[in-house]
Amino acid sequence: MSQLLHVLNSLGDVVLADGDDPSKEPVVPKYEPSLPGELKGPTEQILSWTAGGGLALATLGGLVGWACVAIGQNTERGTLAARGKQGILWSLIAGLGIGVTSGLVLAFYNMTQ
Repeated sequence: MSQLLHVLNSLGDVVLADGDDPSKEPVVPKYEPSLPGELKGPTEQILSWTAGGGLALATLGGLVGWACVAIGQNTERGTLAARGKQGILWSLIAGLGIGVTSGLVLAFYNMTQ
């Protein structure tokens, strides 16, 4: 929301052409986006723990998937091996998604600082 107000304020000066007339009220109030500094530490800690836990679970899922593939191939259970291969694939996708999402959230959070 604060980024939107900042953009509207910048565009308001150009598009609405209020100029430098001090007698006119600005259409969009002046606003500088910022977050309180007290939130930075706890927010980064929560995001780090969440991302770390998610990546640990994705790794565990990949290991379980490899175990299912090995058991399914050795015991000639094709469905178990197929499910293990799907588990490996989805663990990789989940790990990439968690890593990218946590990086993006921290990047957007640090943009406002």
